[in-house]
Amino acid sequence: MKKVCLVTGGSSGIGLAIVKLFLAKNYQVFNLDISASGFGEFCQCDITNTAQVTEIIAGIAAQQAIDVLVSNAGIHFSGNIENTTEADLERVFNINVKGAYAAVKAVLPSMKAQQHGAIIFMASDQALVAKHNSFAYNLSKAALASMAKTTALDYAQFNIRANAVCPGTIATPLYHHAIDNYCAKSGANKAQVHAEEAALQPLGRLGQAEEVAELVYFLGSDKAKFITGSLQVIDGGYTAQ
Repeated sequence: MKKVCLVTGGSSGIGLAIVKLFLAKNYQVFNLDISASGFGEFCQCDITNTAQVTEIIAGIAAQQAIDVLVSNAGIHFSGNIENTTEADLERVFNINVKGAYAAVKAVLPSMKAQQHGAIIFMASDQALVAKHNSFAYNLSKAALASMAKTTALDYAQFNIRANAVCPGTIATPLYHHAIDNYCAKSGANKAQVHAEEAALQPLGRLGQAEEVAELVYFLGSDKAKFITGSLQVIDGGYTAQ
């Protein structure tokens, strides 16, 4: 019987790379997202709707054990605290934090019953360091890092592991959207901004979604069975500076 992996926000970017890799590793993969990608078993889901998330995951768990949950769904938002409205803050937290809360809470009963499971939160290098004009996003990613630690401690007794992956600047649609927004507001040259972003990384380039997926797969596998409560940085050396 195939192992089962659930991925939230698995239709693009890092999430899609994760879905593809787990499929290649012979997992049965469920993608909980608002739109389909053509990869994995698609479950149309609004991650901010806790009742819907709970119902979908409970339905899957009733049919088979869930081995891995990758809580990946998230959005980016640029702005300092003064430029962040209450509605902006709520939207970022509803998707990035409340969505993770809903998915993890829904998967825990089955993982507890089967006495095993791996949960991976998609945090960010911004769980470790601050960046300009990133008040709400930074806050949400720090919250996910905290969730990984507390979940790891609370559920170690059930052989459930929880870790957070902390990517740096990764060339995904989310990244390109953020750069496009910045250039539209500032008038900056897009090619120059990309070059500057690459130069900020000690390795001299942006990360790739497939590289993040490899780390996620490792953390979900038995090779990482003594790793829990950790923040795994994959940022080209950015936070080591």
